Amino acid sequence: MKYTAIGENHLFLKVYSRGKKFIGHYVAVYVLIDYKADKFMKTNPKKKRINRIGITATKKLGGAVVRNRVKRIVREAYRLYDKSHKLKTGFLIVLKVHDSAVTAKTGDVYGELDTAMKKLGMVL
Repeated sequence: MKYTAIGENHLFLKVYSRGKKFIGHYVAVYVLIDYKADKFMKTNPKKKRINRIGITATKKLGGAVVRNRVKRIVREAYRLYDKSHKLKTGFLIVLKVHDSAVTAKTGDVYGELDTAMKKLGMVL
């Protein structure tokens, strides 16, 4: 399933400043209520509320190949977590990748997402 991405910089800044956060070893998870969720619900073919996801990886991680690889790992870990757990919908979720995630596997990030989502109250 393809996830709707956060595309606007102002939304990233809003989530960073106003959202709840969990700082982990591999990723930092920021969550904020999406006030435009109803608009996206109307355009969604299933007519359901969705979470918009943003993944950030800075140049400190390495070149483009390294950054894209890490983002693929984090995206896959989130996809597996979303598939196996019932998450609340209608939120902006930003996953900020840390340096240690370069050597991490999908299972490591999955475990950290499990801890983060439970502490942030995202699991139903």
